[in-house]
Amino acid sequence: MKRLGLLGAVPFVGMLGGVFVANRTTPYVLGMPFLLFWVSLWVVLTSVTLAVIYRLDPRNKEVQRDGGSAVKEVEQ
Repeated sequence: MKRLGLLGAVPFVGMLGGVFVANRTTPYVLGMPFLLFWVSLWVVLTSVTLAVIYRLDPRNKEVQRDGGSAVKEVEQ
């Protein structure tokens, strides 16, 4: 469970800690200054990280099992 918490800290470190490293205008990536690209990239990576945490969290597996049985009842 602590690993999932540490994985949740990765976007925080990447977005806020990486700004000090990526604080420059050039190179332009996708027509954006590098810093804007860096922040935009981490917004996307944060969503991916949260999706991975959701899939790996054992508490969500119980909900999925309950949700799956509810769907079967509706289909019958």
